[in-house]
Amino acid sequence: MIKAQDKMIARRADTKARADFATWKMMVKLNGSSSLPAEALTFLSSYKGLVETMPEAEASEATIDLIYKAYYVDMGGTGTAPDIKSMPKDPIIDTSNVMAFKRPAPQPLPAANSAANTRPRVPVALIFICLALIYVGIRYFLLQ
Repeated sequence: MIKAQDKMIARRADTKARADFATWKMMVKLNGSSSLPAEALTFLSSYKGLVETMPEAEASEATIDLIYKAYYVDMGGTGTAPDIKSMPKDPIIDTSNVMAFKRPAPQPLPAANSAANTRPRVPVALIFICLALIYVGIRYFLLQ
């Protein structure tokens, strides 16, 4: 009989094994295998041996299963590692709730030349002249 704690350990070990194996394979593809731990190199060499005798998908699953069993023991699982239901091999095809993307209708832009919505624009030069007059006025009348 499998305890609930062992099931939790098994799920964590399976998740960690799948993530680690994917990471290790990517590291090898990126020529970073020298930074992998010895344990990873051992599993990857067994994976390379399995790829020669079976298809790559089956070799990956077999290697992940080996990693999972090792992690299960390391994480404190008791007895043999239980079989974990992994993702289904056949893709689930159910398009009943899928809708095609439709671009929303464009919203009409507000009229830019509408006299009621626009306020009169003050030229920048006029603002600058007013500020200069105020400055000169303050300097001439108050600071003299």
